[in-house]
Amino acid sequence: MPLSARARAERPTSLRDYAYTHLRDAIVSGELAPGERLRDPELEAWLGVSRTPIREAIARLETAGLVQTRRAKQTVVAPLDTRSALAAQRIAASLHELAVREAVPQLTGADLDAMREANARFAAALRADDVDAAIAADDAFHAVAVRASANPLLPGLLEQVTPLLRRLERARFASLAGRGSVADHERIVALCAEGRADDAARATNENWSTLGRLLHLDDEDHSPTAPIEGAPWPSPTSPVTG
Repeated sequence: MPLSARARAERPTSLRDYAYTHLRDAIVSGELAPGERLRDPELEAWLGVSRTPIREAIARLETAGLVQTRRAKQTVVAPLDTRSALAAQRIAASLHELAVREAVPQLTGADLDAMREANARFAAALRADDVDAAIAADDAFHAVAVRASANPLLPGLLEQVTPLLRRLERARFASLAGRGSVADHERIVALCAEGRADDAARATNENWSTLGRLLHLDDEDHSPTAPIEGAPWPSPTSPVTG
């Protein structure tokens, strides 16, 4: 299980959160591949923390559908599963719709500028065909409304479904050509600036529904209920949602 080195200075006060964050990111990025066994001694050496926060992090990852515990208590990275990703996408779309509806009355000029700046970085990442930067910028764009909504439950609920969704996006789509979300984001910002909360919320839901439409394009060739094992699937024309 070769993994990139982690600097000890990166560790926050909560070792449990530290272990969870790095394990989650390694699984979502593909650094930890589907089916790969997670062994405590190797994870302890990689993360520089004890078994207890690692076990707590793995329990959280299992709840999110990113790892599985098999017979003999072996923990492995979960296979990619289109059906689970579609379920996560529907939940994420509804949660982000709620966030925008609640956020619009609270959004400041600085919030709108932050959304525009994130969308500019998103567009630049698309031009550079940089999947990681595009997803990071997309997350930053939508995070503005989540913060502004001041709904204390939304971040935790989104954390339960977003990694599963982002993981499939990274594995399935190698190219970002033809991406339409820059225009989607511009429309959402414009509606927010006009105070049209319901319209902005609906536009956000539509934006987050992109992956569901793309996955259904593959239904003729791939069963949505079957796990995806091995190499990533070929890229369609328009990848990544949100």
